[in-house]
Amino acid sequence: MSQEWLWITIGFLGQALFSARFMVQWIASERAKRSIVPKAFWFFSLGGGATLLAYALYRQDPVFIVGQGAGLFIYVRNLMLIHRESRLEQETSRS
Repeated sequence: MSQEWLWITIGFLGQALFSARFMVQWIASERAKRSIVPKAFWFFSLGGGATLLAYALYRQDPVFIVGQGAGLFIYVRNLMLIHRESRLEQETSRS
């Protein structure tokens, strides 16, 4: 496999992960009968965003690099907030 095909494969993998997050969110919302954003949405966002950032760096596309790079901070921050909320809920339930 040539290096170009490897990077195209990585790009498509990143896009598939990034797109899967919408399926996860839609299915979770349908099951709950309300709009929700499950933790898996943020993990797929992080995985897809990181993979797409690697692809954008390879392509040397500054617009794509800034867009995916900025998104990674948002995804990590949301996971940090979810973790903190879970930890506080556990501490409250122990009291």
